Amino acid sequence: MHRRGTADAPTVASHLQPQLEPAQVAIASNGRKLKAIYRCQPGRLWVFFSLLIFLLFTLQVVEKLQPPRNCHCKLEHALQQTADHGQKQLGYALQTPHQLWEDDPPHGQRKAMLDPTSTESVQDVFQMHLYFSQETPLESSPSSQKEHWTWQPVESNRKAEGFYKTDLEIGLFPSQTEVSKVKQVTREEDQKDRGVSSRAETCKPKTDIVFLKVHKSASSTVMNILFRFGETHNLTFAFPIGGGNQLFYPRHFLASFVQGFSPRSPQRFNILCHHMRFLQPEVQKVVSSSAIYFSILRNPVQLMESSFMYYKGTSAFSRARSLEEFLSQPYSYYNPSKGDSHYARNLMTFDFGFNPDGEVSAERVQLMLKAIEASFDLLLISEYFDESMVLLKEMLCWDLDSIVSFPLNSRDSSTKSPLPDTIVEKIKNWNRLDWEIYTHFNRTFWERIDQDFGRERMQREVKVLQERQTELARTCLQGMGSVAPKDIKDSSLRPLQHGSAKILGYNLKQGLDKETEHMCRRLVTPELQYSSTLYKKQFSQKHPQTAPSQHRPEGTQN
Repeated sequence: MHRRGTADAPTVASHLQPQLEPAQVAIASNGRKLKAIYRCQPGRLWVFFSLLIFLLFTLQVVEKLQPPRNCHCKLEHALQQTADHGQKQLGYALQTPHQLWEDDPPHGQRKAMLDPTSTESVQDVFQMHLYFSQETPLESSPSSQKEHWTWQPVESNRKAEGFYKTDLEIGLFPSQTEVSKVKQVTREEDQKDRGVSSRAETCKPKTDIVFLKVHKSASSTVMNILFRFGETHNLTFAFPIGGGNQLFYPRHFLASFVQGFSPRSPQRFNILCHHMRFLQPEVQKVVSSSAIYFSILRNPVQLMESSFMYYKGTSAFSRARSLEEFLSQPYSYYNPSKGDSHYARNLMTFDFGFNPDGEVSAERVQLMLKAIEASFDLLLISEYFDESMVLLKEMLCWDLDSIVSFPLNSRDSSTKSPLPDTIVEKIKNWNRLDWEIYTHFNRTFWERIDQDFGRERMQREVKVLQERQTELARTCLQGMGSVAPKDIKDSSLRPLQHGSAKILGYNLKQGLDKETEHMCRRLVTPELQYSSTLYKKQFSQKHPQTAPSQHRPEGTQN
């Protein structure tokens, strides 16, 4: 028998192994090369970045294959997560176009998105330049217009005064667009859907209301109107936790700031009207979806002058001896990173939730105006307070006595002085975003009167309102008007004093019957006292919640 030696073993093994194809040989060779590349540091980096690029490319392809969202306009596409102005970044997306704060985080809100390609909702860009040179409505308004702050009784036979009408070309009030249907509707159709009618006999009084209380714009007087209506009809208010007068301003509003709100069992409140920085997605959590939204604006020139007096203790104003000195070198005093800087620049812009230090451009301003138009049903003008109340009464379907008022939180005229033209122009330039907001909505305010009322009807209704106010002043007030704080006899009717301003109040007549005295007292009760009374009434059986910290600079009542 022949025995094979061990030398024959490799030969046998080589016959048993399968022969490799050339392609397999190439793959094996490439694998060895990749292993060699990966063993060195540059090689590993090359592999990592190659995989990263491939992953990003894959994500882009997948995103393009996704079905389109309900996004039909530039504004909707611009929703982004943003940081609060000078504060901690918010953990959710604000519904505001990013163009509004190219240099700083945006702040804004929308109820419905607008289609910027619509000729009805978008004005020509060149028209924005007209706003920059447009004179103040107060300068062009009839000299017979009275300030609302100092009470001046109106005789019943007083002749109706003229009304301001801007020289800007009259245009349509921008229509709103439902995102889901991309359907444009006129204001009349939108009001019909909401149940808002121009005829009181065809509508029911509205009880779900959001009022953005803009600082130093007669907002305390409007708040008194809402307090009285809510108390009369036993409505609920969205009070700040602990019963304060601010919803943790200047932070953007959160539903958790409201006393009694719980995300597990959200409660809807009838009226939201305390100071807040507007953020509509959060506001919608505490009010009905059918709520009426409105706010009030004031000429930025007078607003700035008033703010300087009320908020003299803030970081921007405390070192300036006068408003003229501040405006001569504003950045020597103004630091946007300070928590109270918003009182010194574009205060209305800030209250509406936007960045007050944003760059002013035609596109940016247009987007900001459209966001406000989409969120609010009505913008009142404090310089035309009586006309504003007539419009508000019509929109809310309230009666005359519900919107009658006496001016509250107004200051003594001894602290007021005319501003030189040079200072007026500096204020406009320093508060350019506020000026754009005010000029635009002052124009649409009168367009709305022309479209829904007509000047003659408005004159008649204003006259009736003024006559009723005069009648109530004769019934309720000693001396027919406001008095200095030192002359207020009832301490419960003395308003909070702050800053360099002297806040006026009222004395009630003696000997009024109980019902009349109650009615008159509600008309003149300052905001803080009235708010505290209603809070205790609404939460009489409940223990206060723990309130988060909030910044309260000197002078924050109005």
